[in-house]
Amino acid sequence: MKKEIGILFVSLGLIALLIGIFFGCLGAFQFVYPDFLKEISFVKIRPLHVSLVVAWIFLCSIGGIYYYINYYCETKLWSARLPKIHLWIFVLTGVLILVCYFMGRFGGREYWEFPAILSIPIFISWMLFGINYFKSAFKKAGNWPVYMWMWATGIVFFFITFSESYLWLAPYFRNNLIRDLTVQWKAYGALVGSWNMLVYGTALFVMTRIIGDEKIAQSRLAFFMYFLGFANLLFGWAHHIYIVPSAIWVRMVSYFMSMTELLILGKIIWSWKNSLSEAKRNFHILPYRFIVASDVWVFLNLALALAISVPAINIYTHGTHVTVAHAMGSTIGINTIILLASAFFLITDITKHEFTRTQKILIKIGFWIFNFYLMVFWVCLIIAGIEKGILVIDDKLSFQEIMTQINPILTVLAFSGIGIFIGLILIVYPMLIAVYNYLMKKEKVQS
Repeated sequence: MKKEIGILFVSLGLIALLIGIFFGCLGAFQFVYPDFLKEISFVKIRPLHVSLVVAWIFLCSIGGIYYYINYYCETKLWSARLPKIHLWIFVLTGVLILVCYFMGRFGGREYWEFPAILSIPIFISWMLFGINYFKSAFKKAGNWPVYMWMWATGIVFFFITFSESYLWLAPYFRNNLIRDLTVQWKAYGALVGSWNMLVYGTALFVMTRIIGDEKIAQSRLAFFMYFLGFANLLFGWAHHIYIVPSAIWVRMVSYFMSMTELLILGKIIWSWKNSLSEAKRNFHILPYRFIVASDVWVFLNLALALAISVPAINIYTHGTHVTVAHAMGSTIGINTIILLASAFFLITDITKHEFTRTQKILIKIGFWIFNFYLMVFWVCLIIAGIEKGILVIDDKLSFQEIMTQINPILTVLAFSGIGIFIGLILIVYPMLIAVYNYLMKKEKVQS
């Protein structure tokens, strides 16, 4: 059952991704056409989209870690029971969160817009995950590869940043606008850093498996990237709060840190890609293709991150669609594509499924549709955000006048979301079919 736990986490993550992108499409059309689907307001659609996509990132990362540490890291899971409890808590809490959203019951902020009481089971489930990970990892003899350090750091700092994100419940923070805003954005910026550790660690693990050599996970460059990522987690969040009164040195450190992590990740993937033989590329063609695509998005998002980290530019872009483009470039262009590579690797490794020629064609078509429309979506966000910033600061137009001017761009954006969704369906459907057939076969054998 240990294998099934990993594959169940990943499969549920894939389903959450599809549903999350579906709600994202609905939200985009509601933003452009306010009368569209009035029965479910944008206020409900947005948190449904955000929470499901965040759930995808965590589910796929956690499922991969459970499987990889048990079968590839020269250790065994300390407990086979805790992951089952973890999964049930995740699913039941997730259902309650979705029910609360549909009923219009909120009570949180940003990524955690659900009632604060539901943060308790999430915290407990991560405690189970953390205990199991460290009890298992400490059994490994010798030096840890860099991805194990990344996973460990991501787990520890999830606890810290998740706790910080609820400091607004204390009157000391909630009753002071500057303090509240600073801590809130610090927590969410560092929270992204914690899940980046899980995702980037997963990317490095899959790369070592494809190449068949742990060198890349023990290299100085990989550990240099780890320490840069760790420093980014600690300090890089500050570029979110240029508009908040803060010490100059904090802004300067943040500006420097925001330029480094993605550059090193891009360098590692580029070097790894060039080191692969044709045979290994062909054997692992699906995860290889997605990791290479993530490298393209790393450099695109790095360029955007550098631009919006410049205070003079940040004044125009902060809080506009450019910020959303940065978030989407990271969440979909980098994290999601890396996790899709991991999902392909894990599912084929467990099920021993060989995709048919038709399935491979569907995946290939989906891959190009997904990346093309994601690029259109990303560019539209940047154009809309820049135009909005200029119209607000320089032209001082009203919100209604601004939205009228950028509405054609947002319309193209909304339709490109449908393309992203179709591409993902073509990519994910063959994987879910492989998992379903595998579980049915296992059930027949056991019965």
